[in-house]
Amino acid sequence: MNRFTRWGNLILLVVGLISFIAACKNEDSPAPVLSVTGISPTSAPAGTTVVITGTNFNATPASNTVTFGTVSASVVAASTTQLSVIVPTGAGTPISVTANGQSAQGPAFSISAKPVVTKTGSLTVSETWTSGNVYLLRGFVNVKPGVVITIQPGTIIKGGTVDEDPTGSKRGGTLIVEQGARLEAVGTAQQPIVFTSNRAAGSRKSGDWGGIVLIGKAPHNRPASQSAEGGIGIQLGAFTESTDNSGSLRYVRIEFGGIALTSEANSEINGLTMYGVGSGTTIDHVQVSYSGDDSFEWFGGTVNAKYLVAFRGFDDDFDTDWGYTGKVQFGVSLRDPQVADQSSSNCFESDNFNSGENAGGVALTANNGLPLTQPTFANISGFLTSGTPSTASTSGTGGSGPYQSAMHLRRNTAISIINSVFVGWPEGLRLDGTTTGTLNNASTGALEVQGVTVANSLTAVRGAGNITNDQATAYFSLAARKNTVIASSDLASLLLNANSFSLTAPSFLPGISSPLLVSANAATGGKLSDSFFTSAPYRGAFNGTDNWLSGWTNFNPQNTNYDQ
Repeated sequence: MNRFTRWGNLILLVVGLISFIAACKNEDSPAPVLSVTGISPTSAPAGTTVVITGTNFNATPASNTVTFGTVSASVVAASTTQLSVIVPTGAGTPISVTANGQSAQGPAFSISAKPVVTKTGSLTVSETWTSGNVYLLRGFVNVKPGVVITIQPGTIIKGGTVDEDPTGSKRGGTLIVEQGARLEAVGTAQQPIVFTSNRAAGSRKSGDWGGIVLIGKAPHNRPASQSAEGGIGIQLGAFTESTDNSGSLRYVRIEFGGIALTSEANSEINGLTMYGVGSGTTIDHVQVSYSGDDSFEWFGGTVNAKYLVAFRGFDDDFDTDWGYTGKVQFGVSLRDPQVADQSSSNCFESDNFNSGENAGGVALTANNGLPLTQPTFANISGFLTSGTPSTASTSGTGGSGPYQSAMHLRRNTAISIINSVFVGWPEGLRLDGTTTGTLNNASTGALEVQGVTVANSLTAVRGAGNITNDQATAYFSLAARKNTVIASSDLASLLLNANSFSLTAPSFLPGISSPLLVSANAATGGKLSDSFFTSAPYRGAFNGTDNWLSGWTNFNPQNTNYDQ
């Protein structure tokens, strides 16, 4: 019996010793440590994919944070020992990786310059522009009929100044996509395509170059002999192809374009100019910043668009003319209160005819003024100032004229603006024209201003031309239209984001209890029943949770280094 006891004790002793040794080993084994041991290649330009090797990375790409200096990079593939990462535009050093609660810096890495490919004159053969190059537009660059220009995500295209025009004609770099041609510029939220100034960071300004001009075959209400503005010299013709396709612009930024070619009216090119562009064209997630004229302008056409940003433009943010009949949803504009145009800047300007035409309400002979300018815009936010609005000229602060209206609707337009909010404009709605033109369009429902909040304005509603203030106010104030006016003293009641007016790092999501988000306050049905529109029963471009600006926008392009 004692022998069995001794053997039992011996077994227990051995088991305990093994457990003790194992415990000691566990205590001595350190937790896995994140490290960065290599980067390949060790030098590369922005837009290039590099491979980072190390230990204790997260196998889920999105669970790793990689920064080049202060700029976040997109991780496209991951394992515990290797990350595939796209070098971001504006990248710096050092490279840092954060994963699994730890951070580490990598070995030396340098950002190299990309080759510059210059484009001039007419493009007669289809091309693909890659993110490994920077493309420079010098003078007017015309994409001829039948040609397709495809631009890869992350590609940088620069517009040359008027002094860089190889013809000596003093035309800023402008990409002109003619009828029958296509521009396929499809970026991503992580790798937007950027059209910007050829000037160095810190020296860029509005109107450094021309911009993008799309010319399609959809209907407009001008004579066939009408030429595009800005000295482009291409006649619009009498096309009627409503579903014409001029290509795609998705996740695209257009910065410092919009150039005045002469001192005469209608000689400008906008940030993005669209002539007779058809509904087969895709436009979404496009930011126009620091345009020297309008940010977006539609001359006729049927093209639709979603997710538009107009930032610190010079003239109007959204300008519609010549029979544009498309649909637009989710757009935001943010203005610099110190910079406006001599023509008086507006968030919306909408015309059916040109100045001096149709003075007595009689339709034009050319196309009989048809189709009417009759687009529908929904969920738009227009921010100018949270301070006191001013109608004074900005000529002493970088502009050339005053601010005017959030919505200047004139010259027989039949535009509709629904479920939108405008803050800080001297005037909210200016209903301008004849009683048989603009006012009649409003009275019959062809023109609709519905579910709109005008806040912090000097004059919420006014008439102009032959339309009286009382007539304009009676239209806007009809209860069924659900329009509201918020006095300057009550602006806080909207629970706007505190950074809605920041000119360097804006944020527009309102507070979750904002009256702008109350669905009962939004207009429904009617023109919003069209299948194009996403259900968004709130006022303005943002609900309380979805920031669709994330990743692809840039509100400080002046200081972004695009030379890497």
